[in-house]
Amino acid sequence: MPASVLIVDDEPNICELIKIYVEKEGYNACTANDGITAVKTAKEIEPSIILLDVMLPGKDGWQVLREIRAFSKVPIIMLTAKGETFDKVLGLELGADDYIVKPFEPKELIARMKAVLRRSDFTEEIVEEKKSSELVFDGLRISQETYEIYLDNKKIEMPPKEFELLYFLCKNVNKVFTRDQLLDEIWGYEFFGYSRTIDVHIKRIREKIEENQEKEHNWSLKTVWGIGYKFEVTS
Repeated sequence: MPASVLIVDDEPNICELIKIYVEKEGYNACTANDGITAVKTAKEIEPSIILLDVMLPGKDGWQVLREIRAFSKVPIIMLTAKGETFDKVLGLELGADDYIVKPFEPKELIARMKAVLRRSDFTEEIVEEKKSSELVFDGLRISQETYEIYLDNKKIEMPPKEFELLYFLCKNVNKVFTRDQLLDEIWGYEFFGYSRTIDVHIKRIREKIEENQEKEHNWSLKTVWGIGYKFEVTS
């Protein structure tokens, strides 16, 4: 069955134009022109991917993103006329998989869609293949099957991208990765050099660890100045 695309934009003409391009690529497509309809439609049709405009009536794109993330891990690409750093970081923090700034070339949008869908399919395959896979360290347990993290017997809530980032670093103990390498590994493609999102995610992971740990452990999430990050375990 072809992947289904939910296109959300307050301008019907833009929706129809994008719909033409994605259907030409063999996808099924439907549209919504406001935030309330977008959330309702996402629940009803369970699309394979959502193209979500930021500026929407009813509920803006950020609110729609938050509400959809409460019930679905569907890949979401934000469509924004803004290029500000704040918008990029906010979207990624809330759980967006990518963003693209208007105006954009249809070919670029299709390429981004395919990259995000490939990453989503790959993640699902990995989770299916490694259902019993757990990483266990001193006081820390990370389950890839359930996307759950326990620290000193307390469950830590993390959104998918924070979990995937921590899991990847923990899986590669004591190995240093640059920000660009981490972007490529976690988001599944070159993120046009916009590496600050890694710093934001690492900061949030550290805050959650510090809030929940009850004692010192023999591991830490280390910054390697001028290079990147690693999950360090000492003997």
